[in-house]
Amino acid sequence: MYVEGAGDRSILREWAYRLLPRFAKRLFESTVILGGRQPARALAHFHEEAAKRPQLRGLCLLDRDGTLEPAPKPEFGMEYFMWSRRHIESYVLVPDVIRRVMDAHVDAAKLAGLLHEILPVPEDEDAYRTLDAKRLLGRKGPLAQLLGRPVPLARVARATREHELHQDVHDLFALLRQRLGVIDPVRYER
Repeated sequence: MYVEGAGDRSILREWAYRLLPRFAKRLFESTVILGGRQPARALAHFHEEAAKRPQLRGLCLLDRDGTLEPAPKPEFGMEYFMWSRRHIESYVLVPDVIRRVMDAHVDAAKLAGLLHEILPVPEDEDAYRTLDAKRLLGRKGPLAQLLGRPVPLARVARATREHELHQDVHDLFALLRQRLGVIDPVRYER
């Protein structure tokens, strides 16, 4: 599996332990961090590895990053999955989850007010497609300013319950289950 950054991998790992627990460790042992949106680099690396192991299959996960272009077409055993939202970080912007994780560290009313102010309503997918989640969650973003530190994205991902995950996350893990041949995944709450 190819991901854009280490933060993406940590978010995905936490979701995998919730949605695909028996395969989570295996999935992330071979993850390649691309250092940005680089599908051509992923394909080149995949070609090198597939030359040694012809049965190898790859999956490259891409942020949309504001582009209207579709994900690249699958080729030579490599598939691509592009989030419908701008960044993977958008999928951890679940107010109830952020409050559960951060309430002990900050005034709950201030946190609730800020989340209400900076986040679109959950049903507004158009707003989430353009929302710069990396800026909101970054070191200088409004949440970090309120909390005195960046939001721990992996902790938020870990605290997200299955029913709170966006459909895109469920779609990705359905694809992973299909590619891994998992018929009836065993799930548990962490």
